[in-house]
Amino acid sequence: AMAGRLEPHLEALRRELRAPDPAVLSVLVALLVVAVTLLIWRFVQGRRSSRKAVLLLGLCDAGKTLLFARLLTGKYRDTQTSITDSSAVYRVSSDKSTTVTLIDLPGHESLRLQFLERFKTAARAIVFVVDSVAFQREVKDVAEFLYQVLVDSTVLKNAPALLIACNKQDVTMAKSAKLIQQQLEKELNTLRVTRSAAPTSLDGTATGGPAQLGKKGKDFDFSQLPMKVEFVECSARGSKGEEGDADFESLEKWLAKIA
Repeated sequence: AMAGRLEPHLEALRRELRAPDPAVLSVLVALLVVAVTLLIWRFVQGRRSSRKAVLLLGLCDAGKTLLFARLLTGKYRDTQTSITDSSAVYRVSSDKSTTVTLIDLPGHESLRLQFLERFKTAARAIVFVVDSVAFQREVKDVAEFLYQVLVDSTVLKNAPALLIACNKQDVTMAKSAKLIQQQLEKELNTLRVTRSAAPTSLDGTATGGPAQLGKKGKDFDFSQLPMKVEFVECSARGSKGEEGDADFESLEKWLAKIA
């Protein structure tokens, strides 16, 4: 008898379970969306926080090693062409408790991609150093190396912040950051066109770059890249020579921003 009296209530409960209240269902869906969003955010932040390296890239004699030394010690020192990497902890000027790892990579053509391969997954940011004095004669080589960096699949995926540091601005003949940006965009656009038109090899694979640079059908400019790109003018030597300070306040501010 008792079972008979409970049956209507049990049936009502079954119906509720089969067809939940729309309001309750909406709340559950909203909570699920929030939970998934938080998990994704924590995953992305975790991956970003694990990337603490700032890579210094560029051709030989661009001034990477002197820039590296000046950032760490503030002092001028004679340098020579690097054949291996150097790394050190850098404390950003705005917050001495915040640090990144600066890694100076060799610029020699036979070494630079090998070292980039080793450190690219740890890169939170890249400082690509350009010799502003020699830029006009080196523009094709600079663009070639920068192109190889920008079409790298890991760099594209992680999209580290990119700074083009136009060094040696203490020299009268140095090119401005604006001109360097314009010339690099032009050269990178040319490289993109020639690489996309490259013939295929005997096994049917393309011999050009591994990824499309920028937006198809449009002339290349840096705003088309997945990472934020900025240009600054600086001088690791400094306008007052070896006894004075380096001129790279814009670089220091950028490092503090991305740290």
